[in-house]
Amino acid sequence: MRICSLLPGATEIVFALGMGDSLVAVSHECDYPEQAGHLPKVTSSRINPAASSREIEYAVAASLQAGTSLYGLELELLERLQPDLVITQGLCDVCAVSTSLVEGAICNLSSRPAVLNLEPHSLTDILDNIRSVATAIQREHAADVLIEKLNARIESVRKRAAIVASRPRVFCMEWVDPPYCGGHWMKELVELAGGHDDLANDASPSYRIEWQQVIQYAPEIIVLTCCGYDLERCKREGEILATFPGILDLPAVQQNRVFATAGSGYFSRPGPRIVDSLEILAHLIHPEKFPPPALPEEVFSTLTLLHTGAEA
Repeated sequence: MRICSLLPGATEIVFALGMGDSLVAVSHECDYPEQAGHLPKVTSSRINPAASSREIEYAVAASLQAGTSLYGLELELLERLQPDLVITQGLCDVCAVSTSLVEGAICNLSSRPAVLNLEPHSLTDILDNIRSVATAIQREHAADVLIEKLNARIESVRKRAAIVASRPRVFCMEWVDPPYCGGHWMKELVELAGGHDDLANDASPSYRIEWQQVIQYAPEIIVLTCCGYDLERCKREGEILATFPGILDLPAVQQNRVFATAGSGYFSRPGPRIVDSLEILAHLIHPEKFPPPALPEEVFSTLTLLHTGAEA
């Protein structure tokens, strides 16, 4: 089977199911595992990644209003690669190439590939997506093994967090300028990890939130999980956050519990590493009960906003 994955989470799923060698193409954002970075890229972004977060938000809003796509699809390359299966998503037109664009574009490919659409809104949905991919590529047993391991880790966090003495107020920011709350599975992850995020939009897309709502909520922990940003870019967003009115009076800032994370690879990517994200959150919320997860890279950093407005 020749597989084309148009979203990073699906690429990780295919590799985790032992079918990485069957991938013939991926999206420009597929960067994990390392082998994915060497595969042909059949998508491109029309947004300048070097632009400020405010400029990117404006460009995205303008594109959505105009009904244009944020991404390009390399049809000539796809024709040469002759995929049997194309995995795409209908969850978010901002995050990756949409299903409607893919289906309209590849209908004339001579290989007549099947299209698998993934639309996860929750942690359960992400695990179900693993099964859907496994069924499409005939790796059901591998999916059973993988999901069993992921569920065991989820249950371990849930049980340990269920007996915590207190559940702090957490605010996960999917975007800083302008502020967006967490969406889809983020509220669920925070609750499993022993906190609560009353500003998050459960099992639904994130949305722009008024900063005054954050001030009134007075979060005890702030976690920047910026969609599409790696850790270094997320750290720089902390410098913008430090300029927001009233930020220095928030309990999270006073207690030095503001964190930048590698949102792109973890929190905003619905694949196997979403469980790593849960374990990261558990450590950030309850470091006395959860050690930092053993990961091959630095995935979070404490931001010191009080007095300095800069990263520690």
